[in-house]
Amino acid sequence: MTTVHSEPSTGRIAGRAWTVRIVGHGRSSTSVTCSTAACRMPAPSQDLAGLRAFAAQHAAAHAKAATVRPNAWCHCASQRCGAHSGTKTHCAGAVLMILRHDPVMRRVWSVEEVCETCAPLIPNATVLARAERPRRTVDRPTTQASAPARPAIAGGFSSPATPGAGDTASVRRSWRSSQTSRPRRSGQGR
Repeated sequence: MTTVHSEPSTGRIAGRAWTVRIVGHGRSSTSVTCSTAACRMPAPSQDLAGLRAFAAQHAAAHAKAATVRPNAWCHCASQRCGAHSGTKTHCAGAVLMILRHDPVMRRVWSVEEVCETCAPLIPNATVLARAERPRRTVDRPTTQASAPARPAIAGGFSSPATPGAGDTASVRRSWRSSQTSRPRRSGQGR
């Protein structure tokens, strides 16, 4: 019998991204913003070092709370690969969670789901996690489909599908090994 697994839809979904920014309000104050409207941000402040620490921790919290989805599209591709515009590539491979942070500018942190082809091309990106490959489990529903019946083989030869039949691969291997272990006579070619 042949077993056919019924698996959930493998439809692709949009890759997620979270962006945390430090925004200046003139010389007097600075604030932190997040692309997720539900996130609570501290009040504007003149303590730039404290706000940078908060922004880095907030981006890390988004990365920690998110699970990389194996069926996500590359977020970089949805942005027309603008993060690595000088390099032509096609998105492919496993989905990764990356953190982008430019150490020179030190004002923007982005956590994104991208493909493993784009990830190494994005400047200042650090891979945080990789999507787990789907595992087959015994508790998934299966449907049984019967295999076509094999005709009986005449002449007393056994079919590999019948119970008690010998391992034909080992028979072939032993025949080949006996052929290669014999010394060759000169003039014989293979």
